[in-house]
Amino acid sequence: MKEQLEAIRQKALNELENAASIQDIEAVRIKFLGKKGELTGILKQMGKLSAEERPVVGQLANVIRSEIEAKIEEDSKSIAQKLQAEKLKAEKIDVTLPGKAKVLGSRHPLTVVLDDIKDIFIGMGFDIVDGPEVEKDYYNFEALNIPKDHPARDTQDTFYINENIVLRTQTSPVQVRVMEKQQPPIRIISPGRVFRSDAVDATHSPLFHQIEGLVVDKGVSFADLKGTLEIFIKQLYGEDSVVRFRPHHFPFTEPSAEVDVQCFNCHGAGCPLCKGEGWIEILGCGMVHPKVLETCNIDPEVYSGFAFGLGLERIAMRRYNINDLRLFFENDVRFLKQFD
Repeated sequence: MKEQLEAIRQKALNELENAASIQDIEAVRIKFLGKKGELTGILKQMGKLSAEERPVVGQLANVIRSEIEAKIEEDSKSIAQKLQAEKLKAEKIDVTLPGKAKVLGSRHPLTVVLDDIKDIFIGMGFDIVDGPEVEKDYYNFEALNIPKDHPARDTQDTFYINENIVLRTQTSPVQVRVMEKQQPPIRIISPGRVFRSDAVDATHSPLFHQIEGLVVDKGVSFADLKGTLEIFIKQLYGEDSVVRFRPHHFPFTEPSAEVDVQCFNCHGAGCPLCKGEGWIEILGCGMVHPKVLETCNIDPEVYSGFAFGLGLERIAMRRYNINDLRLFFENDVRFLKQFD
């Protein structure tokens, strides 16, 4: 039996020496030390030995088992270290290589102009309010003195969801909602997206942005409206800007006016930019119609107010000398990078 034990030791050590992986080592362990292993099989025959042979063979078997186990542990650590070294080598990062530059975006030109306009009006004490883009016909038209049979509706080209729900054609409904919930004094601007069923071309889009303002208080006059808008335009375009007011008509204001600024290019002489007129239309405005105040439960005998509205795209096009509205919405990176 001693010869058998020695043969098992030599065979196990030889196979461990040739083992190339953790799996190979585990196979050797099972083959010799497992429940059905060769060394285990020898130990099961110990009962057949005499009382004198049993302790000698048992001691030798334990020595051989310990030697095989030690060799298994040693080889397992060696292979694990080798595998770790190979993994580290394969995953090595060359820290001297240049990093990949991250491309940072920038604000859209419409956002740049909108933020500037907000800052100007916030500086004059205005609050910024928002409202729903899907609006009731009542707020979009009727509360603004535009009943269902009013001819002004023909020029709106509205997107109707149903008879009483529309995509808002202006941000004026926000003003009505504010007046319903808040008694004067009121001083707000309401920027946002609006929708009209217009064909897409260089100056029209079914989606664009408006910024509308409202002031309601005791003793508000057209002079206050004129002074506010002149301050706004000079802040936006420069202190040398020349502003003029022309009579106009809006159903929700009376009296009403269009506001022009003298052409920045020709200074009133006439050029292609201003189509030879010397002036560029900027916005519409007027004193809030008494009927609109009454509809919102504000007494027109006590309070008065003014309102104005301007197109964000038009302001941005004038600032950056852009001649095609579609450029704002096409997401051409070559165009947008000019405003980084």
